[in-house]
Amino acid sequence: MTYRAEYIWIDGSEPTREVRSKTKILADGEEPGVWGYDGSSTNQATGDNSDVVLQPGFSCPDPIRGGDNILVMCETMLTDMTPHPTNTRAQAREAEEKYGDQEAWFGLEQEYTLIDPSTGWPAGFPPNGFPAPQGPYYCGVGALKIHGREMVEEHTDLCIAAGLKISGTNAEVMPGQWEFQIGPAGTVEVGDHMWLARYLLYRMGEKYNVEVSIEAKPMKGDWNGAGMHTNFSTKAMREAYEPCVAAAEALGAPGMPEAHLAVYGDGIEDRLTGAHETQRYDQYSYGVSDRGASVRIPWQVARDGKGYIEDRRPNANADPYAVAAIMTSTIGAALA
Repeated sequence: MTYRAEYIWIDGSEPTREVRSKTKILADGEEPGVWGYDGSSTNQATGDNSDVVLQPGFSCPDPIRGGDNILVMCETMLTDMTPHPTNTRAQAREAEEKYGDQEAWFGLEQEYTLIDPSTGWPAGFPPNGFPAPQGPYYCGVGALKIHGREMVEEHTDLCIAAGLKISGTNAEVMPGQWEFQIGPAGTVEVGDHMWLARYLLYRMGEKYNVEVSIEAKPMKGDWNGAGMHTNFSTKAMREAYEPCVAAAEALGAPGMPEAHLAVYGDGIEDRLTGAHETQRYDQYSYGVSDRGASVRIPWQVARDGKGYIEDRRPNANADPYAVAAIMTSTIGAALA
């Protein structure tokens, strides 16, 4: 008897990293081991030195194939078994190892847009036209407001069956725009679970013949962009309010906004405009219950005197490993 292991990794595409996968057939009882692929076809190697190594890092049940089949999230390695330069999971591991005693937790809010491949426009947009302005679509109900719910529901079922830490879903502000949340999860774990949830979302797009876009500003003009709002806490923050404020201030310390925006995804200037519930990309602010700030301290955190902060700057197309690594390091150093 045999089973299938779907090896999944992150490529070297620029400016937005993409997920790749291929299947290995294994005998029952055989563990998924080191494998490899042609890095010259994924922007990670040259043709004369093309091999990139796949090192399994996390696995879970494959909810699409079922049975004993599994999904395997891998790290990309050079042939000397050191991390490939594009291996951001290694960065997240390093940050978690250094600041693990602070017990960082993440909750990532992945926004995405369903695109009709026949028109190239978001689901719910009429051909060569526009729907009614934003307002009724966020968490909306009804055929005139909601498009793609069947696919969203099936994606949620798959994430649950895979054991991923999906914690919610909702329709978003623009027609055809949705969100799911992953967390609470650790620095490496949240990246593993988010990338696999993205993989399953793309697979559902194949099934429903819908393009899934995580572009930061899929529709220009008076339409919301797509982000990956990042909720973060440490043990100290979950126990007192002062560390929450210190964390927000650390993200705005000299040089930090620029360092963070550099790994917060492509299209930052298009999305962080100061409109549509964002702060401008070239300004940093934080405030209680302020969705127009770079970092929001939720009202209940201020009331309870403990909790978490929400960094609203990461784009939908940001690499969750890179986001988790830099947040863990920046705030970990400030609270050490």
